[in-house]
Amino acid sequence: MKVEIQPDVRDIAAQLGAGVPYALKVLAGQLADDPGMGRPSGLPGILTVMVDGDMFEDCPDLSVGYIREPDRIEIRFLRAAPFSGPSADAQEQEQEQEQEQEQEQERDQPADPAAAALTVREVADAWRRITGWLKRNAPDSYAALRAGAGPAAIAALEADVGVQIPVELQVLWLLTAGDDGGDGWGCLPGNWALMPLDSVASFYRLKMDAQAYEDARNADRSEDDRITVWKAQWIPVVSVGPGDSTSGLYLDAASGYLGRWSRYNEGAGEVLDTLVTYLEEVADMLEAPALATRDRPGLIGGALVWVSSIDPAQEDRWQPLAG
Repeated sequence: MKVEIQPDVRDIAAQLGAGVPYALKVLAGQLADDPGMGRPSGLPGILTVMVDGDMFEDCPDLSVGYIREPDRIEIRFLRAAPFSGPSADAQEQEQEQEQEQEQEQERDQPADPAAAALTVREVADAWRRITGWLKRNAPDSYAALRAGAGPAAIAALEADVGVQIPVELQVLWLLTAGDDGGDGWGCLPGNWALMPLDSVASFYRLKMDAQAYEDARNADRSEDDRITVWKAQWIPVVSVGPGDSTSGLYLDAASGYLGRWSRYNEGAGEVLDTLVTYLEEVADMLEAPALATRDRPGLIGGALVWVSSIDPAQEDRWQPLAG
């Protein structure tokens, strides 16, 4: 079985400790012999395996996610495990929790695993193109991206909001769990930013509380006058800027399309993008800026800055991208 390690995973490994690249190499050899050694992650074709850092010098405990296909394996996700050396009782309790989670995830598997597996690959590939470009051309923006969340954190958010997180959003959050903004600018068109998971949860609760307030009054309103502030299946994903939630994009878990919200009600509604097509277009605009239509990417120092919402005071520093 052929095992491939993505370049960004190798970069993360080098940052986590001097012994991590070697540990990853050892794991790759083990996966070649036993492709099914990991635990189901809840995403089609993706398994997660833990690496005991004590087995290697200068290596923390690791959580590694990989995509398993019939003829090859791709190691896609790597993060330092959030715990080290649990007691036997804690290990037993964790195993029970993982088994319960796996059973729930198996029940929630999409009706078409092949289509879901394709979505996993499309999101991962699009985001890898974006982050690869950022690393080469906008290091400040690349450094502002948060590490990926673990499956447990995503499951906790899902339980918090009470909505099943679509596969494409789970994959994106496994890769990165938010954008703190390079010099204050998010890396997405309009200088918008991927929201951290804690902001997703708090904003979702805020909007659902606002909808509950309106629902209490909608009973006395005519059908045409009823107000919809938020729907339960809307999951906030992108905000107008790091820490600024006056407007942004949500993913409709029912339709699979992105929509726009705004505190000021301008430009609201469907944007007719799926998360996959949105990320692919961002990657296309960065790689071929001359063909960009939605926004124009450029640089201010080491940060990616999109021209549509640039501060006028910064215009003289903005450098458009060639190509």
